[in-house]
Parts: sequence; structure tokens; C-alpha cells
Amino acid sequence: MKSFKFKTTINCGGCVAAVTPSLNEAVGKGNWQVDINDPDKVLTVAVQAATEEAVINAVAKAGFKAEPLTT
Repeated sequence: MKSFKFKTTINCGGCVAAVTPSLNEAVGKGNWQVDINDPDKVLTVAVQAATEEAVINAVAKAGFKAEPLTT
């Protein structure tokens, strides 16, 4: 299983609710979470087959931005 982390513009519970359908479709329910308390609003995705690009596109489809988080 691969794990990706992204810096996002998802910054509140309402934003999480808005992006949920897109992310569930792209990576599956229960395979992602957003830490809205982190200053970078970190989205963590753990998946078998999805790519970083697919996650970024799913977030963009909901009207938000995501970029790979470099540690």
C-alpha cells in the first residue's frame, strides 16, 4: 500500500464534506483523511493503485488545491 501526503486548501469541516465525494470516488472511502488542525491542512492518502495525480485531480474537482508535501 502506498501513502501520499499533500498540502491542501481544505481548511474546515465544510470543506472536508465538499471534497468527500470526489476523494471517495478516486481513492475509496476510509483511505484518506485531512488534518485541518495542521497549518498545511495535510491530506493523507493510503491506497493500492491511485496516483498522486489522481488525488490532486479529485481535490481540484471539488474546488480545492492539493500539492505533494515535501518533508
